[in-house]
Amino acid sequence: MNSVGYFVEGSQPLWRYMKVDRLLSAIEDGELYFATANQFDDPFEGAVAVMAPDHSEDPRHAEYDFAEVAFRELKRLTKINCWHCALHETTAMWDLYADQGKGVAVCSTPDRLSAALAPYRIDPEYSIEPLHGGLVRYVDLTTTRLQPADLERFYYKHRTFSWEQEFRLTISLRLAEEFGVRVPEDGILVSFDPSVAFDRIVLGPKLSNDDQDAIRTTVDSLRLPTIVARSEMLGRPRYV
Repeated sequence: MNSVGYFVEGSQPLWRYMKVDRLLSAIEDGELYFATANQFDDPFEGAVAVMAPDHSEDPRHAEYDFAEVAFRELKRLTKINCWHCALHETTAMWDLYADQGKGVAVCSTPDRLSAALAPYRIDPEYSIEPLHGGLVRYVDLTTTRLQPADLERFYYKHRTFSWEQEFRLTISLRLAEEFGVRVPEDGILVSFDPSVAFDRIVLGPKLSNDDQDAIRTTVDSLRLPTIVARSEMLGRPRYV
């Protein structure tokens, strides 16, 4: 895996919070979804600066307006898989990305992901696409204009998103399209080995018994060495 974002240790704990059906699909199909940058809710995704809401002509960008459309296309051609970098589970992530605690969180590391992901070809006749990874850097885009390389721009985000503490895997399909390969508008599926990628599967604090059984059955049937664990949010509080 090539490093593009801010350096992170290969053993750094990573978390991905999701709904149960997405986890089961990923495990059973052996495919990890890389969304296109256009699919994210972040309105500043891929931006090199943010202009004030009541902006007038911004001298930082006047000579670059003609290239805006071309750079927007990079979002369609960049496929991203996102993880949360943290030492422990986070209540905000449960609420936002795992159906308010009714989902699951899978734990991994950069080294595990790099070893688990198969080489990706968008077309059997085309070459293998490089896999890139790294931490996102959070900067104040209202006061600066970045000048990153094409893929590097997706490893910067506006500082208002710094709570995400995001680690990203990316695959750029820009060259593939230049060579005439059709690139999908949305994301791509990359083959991976869940037994290598996942260290733990943490069951959400509000996960139903049926969903818990479905996850354990799937893990057992595929003989995954992954540990299924309960959320620490289910611990019993003591006051005296």
